[in-house]
Amino acid sequence: MELNCVLLDTSFFIRMLKSNDELHEGTLQYYKYFLSQGFLLKISTISIAEYCVKGSITELPLKDLRILPFNLDHAQRAGAFAALVFNQRDPSILPERNIIPNDTKLFAQAEVDPQINFYATSDTRSINVYDTINASNTSSFRVINIRKPYYETFSLLDLPF
Repeated sequence: MELNCVLLDTSFFIRMLKSNDELHEGTLQYYKYFLSQGFLLKISTISIAEYCVKGSITELPLKDLRILPFNLDHAQRAGAFAALVFNQRDPSILPERNIIPNDTKLFAQAEVDPQINFYATSDTRSINVYDTINASNTSSFRVINIRKPYYETFSLLDLPF
């Protein structure tokens, strides 16, 4: 049986740890589902940095997570992904700028890491960037939009754990 592994982005943790967020309960259900099904959960050092802008690393459930550092092979893939996105130059997907967006870096990590087969986010702009990249370069991972309930994403009946 193949091990399922998911890279959780910053928006996932913001939604899960902010009890008054509209997606809090659904994100918490995803997290419980991932743990109950034996998913390997990863967080990027990029997401940790983003989270720490307004939060503290002590708020993150690091005991359940494997930390994924951003390395040279990720940097090379991120550059290639950014080139695909920049060539599209659709301002609704990615405003014109000269930096490589963190989403592209996170996707590069998911692509390079052979364990990762899912990427969980609520960020619609990030999903649009993924769709742009995936149109030119079929990804080895699937994006999970946590705005949809976990049971729809994984084609399950809506039954309590």
